Amino acid sequence: MNEAAVALLLRLDHLRATVASLVASRSADDPSAQDPLRGLYVSAETAARLAAAPAPQPPLPDDSFEPAPGDRLDALAGGFGLTAIDMRLLVAALAPDVDRRFEPLYGYLNDDVGRRRASVALALELAGTGPHDPAARARLHPAAPLISGGLLVLEDEERPLPGRALRVPERVVAHLLGDDTLDGQLKDVSAELLAPGGAAPGSGLAARIALAPAPVAVHLRERRAGSGADAVTAALRGAGRAVLRHRPERADPAAARALLREARLRGAGTAVVVELPDEQPGPLVRELAVPDVTVVFAGTLPYDPTWAPAAGLLALEDTAVETDPLTAWTEELPSYEGDLAEAVGPYRLGAGQVRRAARGALALAGFEGVPVGLGHVQKSARLLSAPLLDRHARRVRPAVGFKDLVLPEEPLAMLHELAGRARHRDRVLGEWRLRTGGGRGRGVVALFAGDSGTGKTLAAEVVAGELGLDMYVVDLSSVVDKYVGETEKNLEKIFVEADRTDSVLLFDEADAVFGKRSEVKSSHDRYANLESAYLLQRLEAFDGIAVLTTNLRANIDDAFTRRLDLVVDFPFPDVALRATLWRGCLAGVPQEEGLDTELDACAKEFELAGGAIRSAAVTAGYLAAGRGSAVTAADVRAGARREYVKSGRLVPGAGTAWAP
Repeated sequence: MNEAAVALLLRLDHLRATVASLVASRSADDPSAQDPLRGLYVSAETAARLAAAPAPQPPLPDDSFEPAPGDRLDALAGGFGLTAIDMRLLVAALAPDVDRRFEPLYGYLNDDVGRRRASVALALELAGTGPHDPAARARLHPAAPLISGGLLVLEDEERPLPGRALRVPERVVAHLLGDDTLDGQLKDVSAELLAPGGAAPGSGLAARIALAPAPVAVHLRERRAGSGADAVTAALRGAGRAVLRHRPERADPAAARALLREARLRGAGTAVVVELPDEQPGPLVRELAVPDVTVVFAGTLPYDPTWAPAAGLLALEDTAVETDPLTAWTEELPSYEGDLAEAVGPYRLGAGQVRRAARGALALAGFEGVPVGLGHVQKSARLLSAPLLDRHARRVRPAVGFKDLVLPEEPLAMLHELAGRARHRDRVLGEWRLRTGGGRGRGVVALFAGDSGTGKTLAAEVVAGELGLDMYVVDLSSVVDKYVGETEKNLEKIFVEADRTDSVLLFDEADAVFGKRSEVKSSHDRYANLESAYLLQRLEAFDGIAVLTTNLRANIDDAFTRRLDLVVDFPFPDVALRATLWRGCLAGVPQEEGLDTELDACAKEFELAGGAIRSAAVTAGYLAAGRGSAVTAADVRAGARREYVKSGRLVPGAGTAWAP
C-alpha cells in the first residue's frame, strides 16, 4: 500500500472516532435507537421528540490529527484553495468510497437505511458545524472551491440542501489514494498527458511562457493550426513541466472543468495547452481562463476580448515562436539519405506535426521493407497537411513530372524557379527578412498565361508533384454567387483553408474572378470592383501557393499582376515542339513501321497546341483499337483533322471546315 493510501486511511480512522461519538450521542437521546425498523418509518414518539428538540449544537471535531507522510489532502488544499472545514467535508464525503463500514453508519445517522452517503447536514455535523451556519453552507455553493473545482458533487437536486447527498468523483478518490492515471473522461475528449522532458526551452516567446514565474493565461494566434501549440508544449516540457494537451472538436464546459481539476490535482507546475475549435470557443475560454493554472489557448482565430473579459488574457502572435522544423525532421530521420532540407522545404509543419509525419514515413518505409526515402516523407507529410477544400475545389493527386512537359527553355526555367520559391520562402522572407510590412504573407502566387491547350494546367500539376503536394482546382461554379458578398465569403473559406495547410491552389480561367476593375456606372460595377478589391487584399496576406491560369492575360487587372511572384508565358508550340509532343503522346501505343517519320510531317501540317495533340492521339488510339491493329499515319491524320473540325478551322488540304 502506498504512502498516500496509508495517510488517507489514517484520516478515516480519525473520522471514524468522530462518527462513533456521534452515533453514541444519537443512541442515548433517541428512544427508537434499538428499533430494528429504524430509518424505514417515523413513529409518533419520534415525531414528537424531533418537534421538541432544541437547535443542534454539534461538538467541534478533534483537531489533534497530524498528517502522515504522503498525505495528499494537504497538497489538495493548496491547489484548490480549500479551508479546514472544506477538508473535513471532503473526508466525510469520501469515507464510504474507501471504507464500506461507513455506509451503515451513515445510514443510521441519516435516519434512513437507504441513504448510505453523507448528507450535507451529516457532513457539516462531522465537520463541527451544521446547516444552520450560513458560512458553512456557503462552502457548498456552486462557486465555492469544493464544487467549482469538481471535488464534490451535490446530488438529489429535488431535496432541500441539508438532505442532499455528497459524492466525491472517482478520479479525486483515486488521486487521494495515490493513483495518477489520467482521468478517463479526458481521454474520451482528445486530451493527453505529456510528461516533462526534451530540449531546454531556449529564449523565445514559447520559453518565456514556460518560464513565467506565475501562472499565465495566454491566447496564441497561430499562422497555421498546431504550430504555436506544438512550440509552447515543447518549451513547457523542456522546462520540466507536465502538460495537459487538449484538442476539442467543440466547446465542452464539463470537459474543461475536468481538465482544470486534473491540472490542479497534479500540482502547480502542470500547464494546459488547448487547441481552440473554430466555432464558438468563448464558453471554453471562460471556463479555463483561471488565475492559478497556466493555460495556453492556441488557434487561428483572432483574439476576442468578449471570450473572457475578466480573465486578463495575454493576446500574442505565434510569429515570434521560435521553431526549427528542419531540426525536428533531422532528429526523427537521422538515416535519411539525400538533401532533407530540399525534401521537406515545401511543408510548413510545426514541430509536433513534423514528428508525427516523420514517424509515419518511418512506418511506411518499414512496411515496404526499404530505407526511408523522399516518397515516404512526401506521402506522410501530405496526409498530415491535407486541407478540407473539397467543397469548393477538386483535388488532383499529381501523376506527372518535368519529364512530361514539352516547353521552351525560358518558361521551363521559370517553373523550376517557382518550385524553388515554394521551398525556400521561409528562409528568404522570414530568416533573411526580405518580406515587406503591411501584413503581407509568405505566399507564392504565379500567373500562367497562354492559349488554350499550351500546358498551363499540366504545368501547375507538375509543380505540385515536384513539391510533393496535392493540387486543388477551384471550382468557380461553386464559388461565384449572384448574391452580393457571397463570392467573397466562399473565396475566404478557400484561402483560409489553403493558408492552414500545404497544397497548390489552382484558379483555372482566373480572369473570371481576377478581372480588371471598371469605371463605376452602375451598382453592378461597384460590387464587382469590391470583389476585386477584396481579392487584391487577400492575395497580399496569403501564405500558401497559388497558380492562376488565363487565356487572356490582358484581362487580368494590373494591380493583380504587381502582386504576382512570377508570370509565365506559355507560347504556342513550334514545329519541333509539336513533333516532340506527338511522340510523347504516342510513346506507349503500338505503332506501324515508319510512323515516326510521318509524325514530323503531321507536326508541320497541323498547327495544334499540346492539349489538342493529346486529344488527336487519343482519337488515333481508339481508331486503331477498333480495328485491332497498330496506330497508322492515317489514324494520326484523322485525329488531327477532328481537332481542326472541333475548333471550326479549315482542314489542311480540304476545301471546307469538315473532313471525314
